Amino acid sequence: MPLQVIDFQPGINKEATDYSAKGGWVDGNLIRFRKGRVEKVGGWTKLGTNYYLGLGRALHSWLSLGGTRYLGVGTTWKYYVEEGQTYYDITPIRATTTNGITFAGSNGSSTITATDSSHGAVVDDFVTISGAVSLGGVITAAVLNQEYQITSVPTVNTYTFTAKDSAGDAVVANSSDSGNGGSGVDGAYQINVGLDTFLASSGWGLGTWGAGGFGSSSSISAVNQLRLWTHDNFGENLIINPRGSGIYRWVENNGVSVRALELSAISGANLVPTLGLQVITSETDRHLIVLGADPIVSGARSGALDPMLVAFSDQENELDFEPTATNTAGSLRLSSGSFIVGGIKSRQEVLIFTDTSLYSMNFIGPPLTFAINLVNEGSGLIGPKAATNAPNGVFYASKTGFYFYNGSVKRLPCTVQEYVFDDIDLGQAFKCHMGVNSEFSEVWFFYPSLEDGTGEISRYVIYNYQEDHWSVGSLIRFSWLDAGIEDVPYAGATSSSQQCIFQHETGFDDNANAMTNVFVESADLDVGSGDAFSFVKKIIPDMKFVVESGESPDPAMNILIKSRDFPGQSLTTDSTTQVTPESTYNNVRSRARQLVFRFESDDDNLEVNQKGYKWRLGSTRIDIQSSGRRA
Repeated sequence: MPLQVIDFQPGINKEATDYSAKGGWVDGNLIRFRKGRVEKVGGWTKLGTNYYLGLGRALHSWLSLGGTRYLGVGTTWKYYVEEGQTYYDITPIRATTTNGITFAGSNGSSTITATDSSHGAVVDDFVTISGAVSLGGVITAAVLNQEYQITSVPTVNTYTFTAKDSAGDAVVANSSDSGNGGSGVDGAYQINVGLDTFLASSGWGLGTWGAGGFGSSSSISAVNQLRLWTHDNFGENLIINPRGSGIYRWVENNGVSVRALELSAISGANLVPTLGLQVITSETDRHLIVLGADPIVSGARSGALDPMLVAFSDQENELDFEPTATNTAGSLRLSSGSFIVGGIKSRQEVLIFTDTSLYSMNFIGPPLTFAINLVNEGSGLIGPKAATNAPNGVFYASKTGFYFYNGSVKRLPCTVQEYVFDDIDLGQAFKCHMGVNSEFSEVWFFYPSLEDGTGEISRYVIYNYQEDHWSVGSLIRFSWLDAGIEDVPYAGATSSSQQCIFQHETGFDDNANAMTNVFVESADLDVGSGDAFSFVKKIIPDMKFVVESGESPDPAMNILIKSRDFPGQSLTTDSTTQVTPESTYNNVRSRARQLVFRFESDDDNLEVNQKGYKWRLGSTRIDIQSSGRRA
């Protein structure tokens, strides 16, 4: 028989069976399809040498009027502004104590107990101590006067932390550490941290949304919810909001050493919401929009979050939210759904998603200012960050499928639909997030996998919106930011158990290490109608290897041939052969009714060196022929 070309259709298909998907691919990892061909995805490198604290679940980049590039990073513990590859902590201060903190150490222990009446702190909160004197031994003033993370809260008046030196190493008190730190100890407490896991509320509370009171037995509050930050610019200044909590402003002219301040407490503030689920700036008309604001009651903000209320400021004034006959401030309340999940700016409108519906918010001018129209019911957002802008429209994910909006809503046909949505850990669905990789016309969706069982982001889906195909894989990324202000996509990640930013599509490696488990696997292939056995004895590979500049690798990859006689059988690996740029043909031996081809750049047995290069499949040919029948 003549040689047969292995030219499978682009995209991963997990909706069909491995046999009925004949002529396609059924599995892969860290690969993409570009112009119909499979290739290894681009690599990633760590941004700079510094790290930050907490999981980085929100990224936002912008330029100041002076041309300075800033990156906002919202984590489970803090909010940072990155500039020049240095992370500056601008987390707002919740409360300060003046001359009111005392300490107690214990011989042989690094645990220090602080006493501060009604401190309001929770475990993992941060406090910056100043003005303390030595406890008398190794717990010196230098040890005490620094930022600490609280390790326990025994009472409303006490908390503990672990004494450390300037390098961060624990300092163990001795018998001489019997003092209390003096009478002039000050403490600055940052806003309470959130959790790195989601806890569902069970009703509407009288205080913070979902906490106690009417219709609820829950005690859920903003401080024990998944910490998700939203952020946007009002001019060159930054507006930030930890979901379910306060609204803050960082002023660029003040510099990176000055923290963000609560918007409602700034001089000139007028009925600014004290709580919100998300902040958005309507750029064309210059209004600050707060989704899920606390309403105005008797001339003041109530301090109780309304999860369906949309409040907006006066035009060009983010400090004025009082509706009057002479300004454009006001509010609107949505009706379809039970709470606002998230919102996103799209061209000339703001899209607002509830748990069940999609609204379009458009500026129409005085006296109504904004019009809100119900666009779609039945396709709510799965998580606050599960929508993204692409050049052709907005993509988003519900709890059951992927959708596209460009004036109207349509559900996207998806060849990995059941595989993905049966695997999403819905208990942690608020961690799901979506972003664009515009260089390759891709939308990336990251989700926590039930199969992986970690409760954290562990897998992804890629949709190529130009070529209309899907791929899947495993990758831990807590947030995503497309190139634009940044030269390449950025992602919140973990490196060596520390939190950092990875620059994607940079080189071909995993932060200077080999990118492991890179593969694509075909559907079953047979000869004719499949009643005869197929015998493969030769492979003529067609592959392109691209070497990273400055590297001197020995490019190679593996081709595995797997076999089975019936669709219900498990696959058996019959042969494995290594391919290099110099390979002409490879002799193999595999005989079965159904054959599967796997192309991979990671195989422990053959120790393929996969650093410093990528590969791209062409039209590999095989010498395959019928090899008789068996009853």
